[in-house]
Amino acid sequence: MTDLNLKVFGKITTKEIIGAFPPTIDTKKLLENEYQNLINQLEFQTKNDLKKLLEQQQSANKQINSRPGAMALAHDKIRLFTEYNQKYMQIITEKLYS
Repeated sequence: MTDLNLKVFGKITTKEIIGAFPPTIDTKKLLENEYQNLINQLEFQTKNDLKKLLEQQQSANKQINSRPGAMALAHDKIRLFTEYNQKYMQIITEKLYS
């Protein structure tokens, strides 16, 4: 069973990504705002923290993208999440190996 209140992108939960609410346009704004906040916080992270963060985001990506019977899910929002999460993981990786 999936924990719908699990935070998968900063303060954004699984329920907000795979559920009907908020609508896609609002989700895009939420993701953009949270992405900016998360990027700003990376400056203060240690290498070990970055490794843990990267693992968490990889796990969140798997959780969102491995929905059995996902026909009724909000695919637009899942694509947006994946897009923002990939960008975020790329920046984490760059900081980790710089």
